[in-house]
Amino acid sequence: MLKDIITIGGLTVHGYGLMIAIGFMLAVFVAMHRAKGYGLNQESIIDIALIAIICGFLGAKLLYIIVEFKDFVKDPIGVIGSEGFVVYGGLITGVLSCMLYCIKKKLSFMSYFDIVMPSISIAQGFGRIGCFMAGCCYGRETDCAIGVVFPADSMAPAGVRVLPTQLFSAAGDFLIAGILVLYARRAKYKGNVAALYLALYGVGRFLIEFLRDDERGAVGFLSTSQFISIFFVIIAGVLFYVNKKRGVEADRLIDKSNEQQEGSL
Repeated sequence: MLKDIITIGGLTVHGYGLMIAIGFMLAVFVAMHRAKGYGLNQESIIDIALIAIICGFLGAKLLYIIVEFKDFVKDPIGVIGSEGFVVYGGLITGVLSCMLYCIKKKLSFMSYFDIVMPSISIAQGFGRIGCFMAGCCYGRETDCAIGVVFPADSMAPAGVRVLPTQLFSAAGDFLIAGILVLYARRAKYKGNVAALYLALYGVGRFLIEFLRDDERGAVGFLSTSQFISIFFVIIAGVLFYVNKKRGVEADRLIDKSNEQQEGSL
């Protein structure tokens, strides 16, 4: 909807990139604030964030190349240099790379997994707003009042009223972030917050795909993202079960009032 924000000389600030940057910075800030509240290392949060953004970027692009492999064969440079990404690729590679980091640093991966997932959802929300500004990930043609018409320079078809699925997704991501933050205060087992994220995002992504109309890969009668969503929900169920069997209590917020009383004794 607003693909380019401002151009100064030869530098153009794109709406999509700006939203990604804002989402990343806010996500890191929230994760660091919550890590402090739960007694976790804030410097490790910065390391995890940097690893996640780099590996997530590469993973999202890699899965996009796989999904658009036919176009990649015809024009490799064009596909690699395009604005196309697949979020699930970024999630998978981001999580795996952060898991390796925690193993190397001898940190509790599940503790940090629980802490960062609300922030991941916040970053995704801003990313979807960026999608709306660029016109990618658009919805089906509609006559309803909530439909939007994208300009000619966007990635969506110009002059056609379509569903703003990007904004639906953004609202869902922010809602998930809020639910996770609240749930974290009462989660019984370590890893349950991350499991809830996988379940909520998987279900939400599966449903929103029915409303989208942009070109993307498919596995049978399902889109690629719907196919992956099924596994996310299954993994979430397995995690809930394993977490309960392990019986490791979830991290709790530090009671600062007690700390102050102990310090004054």
